[in-house]
Amino acid sequence: MTCPQLIDELHRLVAGSPEGYAAADLAEEVRCRDPLLPAASVARIVEAVTARVGGLGSLEPLLADPEIDEIMVNAGPVWVERKGQLQATGLRLTTAEIEGVAERILSPLGVVVDRAHPLADARLPDGSRLNVVLPPLAIDGPHLTIRRFGARAIDLGDITGPEGVDLLERAVAERRNIVVSGGTGTGKTTVLNALAGRIGVGERLVTVEDTAELRLRHDHVVRLESRAPTADGPGIDLRVLVRNALRMRPDRIIVGEVRGSEVLDMLQALNTGHEGSLTTVHSNSPDDAIRRLEMLALVAAPELPLVAVRELLHSTIDLVVHLVRRIDGSRLIAAMAEPVAVERLGDDGARMTPVAVDPTIGLSRPARREL
Repeated sequence: MTCPQLIDELHRLVAGSPEGYAAADLAEEVRCRDPLLPAASVARIVEAVTARVGGLGSLEPLLADPEIDEIMVNAGPVWVERKGQLQATGLRLTTAEIEGVAERILSPLGVVVDRAHPLADARLPDGSRLNVVLPPLAIDGPHLTIRRFGARAIDLGDITGPEGVDLLERAVAERRNIVVSGGTGTGKTTVLNALAGRIGVGERLVTVEDTAELRLRHDHVVRLESRAPTADGPGIDLRVLVRNALRMRPDRIIVGEVRGSEVLDMLQALNTGHEGSLTTVHSNSPDDAIRRLEMLALVAAPELPLVAVRELLHSTIDLVVHLVRRIDGSRLIAAMAEPVAVERLGDDGARMTPVAVDPTIGLSRPARREL
């Protein structure tokens, strides 16, 4: 009997046992089936069966690798993103293995994924994010994407120079409202963590996210996470959570990403005493970030005049920090800018003006109250 066959047989044995099997018992079962198998091979089979039953099977070693940021299972072949570069692992999962991994993660959360519900999102215990797409939406077979989080923290000095670090630290200390912008995979959430790490002690922080990824090392953090509709109850979106966050006596509100109607509630919150808050938005430039926030606010409240939305943005957003990912996979801050006053908007449509990264200059508008 081959090792894969042994693993399959033992997996069925353990899955069908209500009491389960200890590692020693599994090892004994292996030896009964193949007495001549070397001890190292026995240990590997026991580890594989244990991972398949209680974890992510053959994906477990990839999750244990701190250099891997993303794991992608493309209906069989497994790819990873390591240090910003896509790499083939040579590993291949069967359809049954992919569906088994998805079921083991989603079932305890009450999330159903099948042909009638072929899309699902979930959070792993370590904070990593799982996305599942099944046929008929995924034509070639089931797909899994696991976005790692928290494997590697960064320091602001890793992505900008000393003058930029100084400006960002002062912006946080002066309670500036900061938007971190950039494309997918540029490290927006990671930078949000780094900025939040500059917030002083003694403040109550409330985080609002679709999938909880932020890891703030503060004594007083309240973490809120949206919920998709399940059999246990209706969905709760970010807009509801942002509104609720205002009732929780926050000193600062940190929204993982604004991409819907919650932007209007957040802007109103920033305009009513919750200075020093942070968020991220998908965009290609600081100008695009403000345009996107304008669009989201107008979609949320189409009755509002555009000039009112622009005035609200200018009165609340102090700084946009824009990130890019270079060809070699490294991330850096490509630009920092602050909103242009509404009355000074030019015909070119520019919404932002670059910030002079000079510790003697700083931001142009008066600082908010300092800590």
